[in-house]
Amino acid sequence: MSSLLQDYPVVIEIPIAWGDMDAMAHVNNTVYFRWFESVRITYFDEIGYLDHMREHGVGPILASTRCRFRIPLEHPDRVSAGARVTEIGEDRFVMSYAVVSHRLEKLAAEGDGLIVSFDYRGNHKAPLPAEVRRRIEALEASGS
Repeated sequence: MSSLLQDYPVVIEIPIAWGDMDAMAHVNNTVYFRWFESVRITYFDEIGYLDHMREHGVGPILASTRCRFRIPLEHPDRVSAGARVTEIGEDRFVMSYAVVSHRLEKLAAEGDGLIVSFDYRGNHKAPLPAEVRRRIEALEASGS
């Protein structure tokens, strides 16, 4: 299973809760987006983006996100969710996600999100801070 997430420098493990399932007896589609959010915030913590935001007022905002569901999941199980940055622009980057089932040892879902650098004090887009870009590049290089 670790080989399924070897290209993701940030990976977290999450138990599937009974309440994550819906009337169709599998994990509801909205739960995957919470898992993406959890690993995204862990990634931001790793690179100090949220600390940067608190200090300078410039931080991440999610502009769009999507998910490709591969296999249905159900309780009991655990998943590992991975995040990596696949593209970096002047004021944005694309973060890709993967969710792997421990019980099935398969990729359950994959997706991505467009993260835009946002000036929360001025209420407008902002260039991606150089320090944040450097930390993303360093974290991504550490997984190579």
